[in-house]
Amino acid sequence: MLTSEKTIEKQQISIVIPAYNEESRIGTVLDDLLTKVNLRNIDYEIIVVDDGSQDKTAEIVKKHNVKLIQQEHNKGYGAAIKMGVYYAQYNIIVITDADGTYPVDQISGLIDFIKDYDMVVGARTGDQIKIPLIRRPAKWILNKYANFLVKEKIPDLNSGLRVFRKDVFEKFRRLLPNGFSLTTTITLALLSNGYRIKYSPINYFKRGAEKSKFKPIRDTISFFSLITRTSLYFKPLRVYMPIALFLLGLGTILLIYDLFMGNISDKTMMVFLWGIQLGILGLLADAISRKNE
Repeated sequence: MLTSEKTIEKQQISIVIPAYNEESRIGTVLDDLLTKVNLRNIDYEIIVVDDGSQDKTAEIVKKHNVKLIQQEHNKGYGAAIKMGVYYAQYNIIVITDADGTYPVDQISGLIDFIKDYDMVVGARTGDQIKIPLIRRPAKWILNKYANFLVKEKIPDLNSGLRVFRKDVFEKFRRLLPNGFSLTTTITLALLSNGYRIKYSPINYFKRGAEKSKFKPIRDTISFFSLITRTSLYFKPLRVYMPIALFLLGLGTILLIYDLFMGNISDKTMMVFLWGIQLGILGLLADAISRKNE
């Protein structure tokens, strides 16, 4: 009797690392990737996108057995990710940062989940979390706001360690920004369109002595605006209707007061009109959004 062995199909992944002036950390990150990540039975490539660095980042990368893409000018985190994904030869993409804050030894665990999901996010909810205190209030508010708009619980909105499918990423490329908010946008885009996302707890380490490139006030305002714009594009009713209902409710209260006083004021009528107009605008935007699906 003949027996046949089950063939184990090799996974194929592209690891994309955006880097901007990371000479002090990029070498360690690449060493860890090549030694600590279980890449057995995996066809892989590591792509480092040097986003116009002015230090020795590119020189250090060249000493490793990885692909290097150099951009002449600094175009932003999101632009570097998009460039790396564009040149990736495999459909499964892993992204991580060049500053050593994400644990590369947990990448293998994330890859194991991707066969059942469209994106796997390394959620910074592990035992060792070193997020600066100045960023935590804004992060909490943005997460709650995003949860409300997409009606999903998002443990980590903008984690920079994640695995996703290139073909899914390309569907939303035109909507993805060039800055830090790329990860936020792709998360909201996939959730709003019914894609499957897995959140897996990871640790998050303290950044080195170098100053973070994150600007708390400017980037928080930018993230808030981006979450709203993305939701308006995919789920406009989640933005328009709460405001419209609030104005209509306020108008009702004012109307009751005006009737009690014996005179309906222009202010009451204006509040009602604003509520009706926003409601109609939301319905029109929702119809257009559904037509473009």
